[in-house]
Amino acid sequence: MKKKKLSDKVTTKPLAEILVEGTKERPEPEPEPATSSSSSSSGSSSSSTTYSGSTRDIGRQMAAARGWTGSEWTCLEALWTKESGWSTTAQNPSSGAYGIPQALPGSKMGTAGSDWQSNPATQIEWGLDYIAGRYGSPCGAWGHSQSVGWY
Repeated sequence: MKKKKLSDKVTTKPLAEILVEGTKERPEPEPEPATSSSSSSSGSSSSSTTYSGSTRDIGRQMAAARGWTGSEWTCLEALWTKESGWSTTAQNPSSGAYGIPQALPGSKMGTAGSDWQSNPATQIEWGLDYIAGRYGSPCGAWGHSQSVGWY
């Protein structure tokens, strides 16, 4: 089948900036007591920090450890809610992207730990490293995602 170009029309202009709704700065997150065995030390990094709570709570704690709070956390939360709903087992049926950050292929997350298929801290660590290296910050990644539909 031959492909035929139908139009050069741009239907959505690219975003020049990301606006977070509201006018009040988000407060810094309160540190939560470590009560869970979900840990980044279980093969996912050399750190012995323990994270607790839901996958989103763990993400918030790990992002805050990098200084990504306030609007940066808002961007990360929106990005990974869109990508995976913060599910460690989320898989894109068409691309095969896997996990919270939707790594493609999912096995890339093995660089953060051998438990990449099930440990949220391992997936989040890999995803935060990916975002920092490729986009500089969660808002950079979210802006790209909003502009082109992926990050």
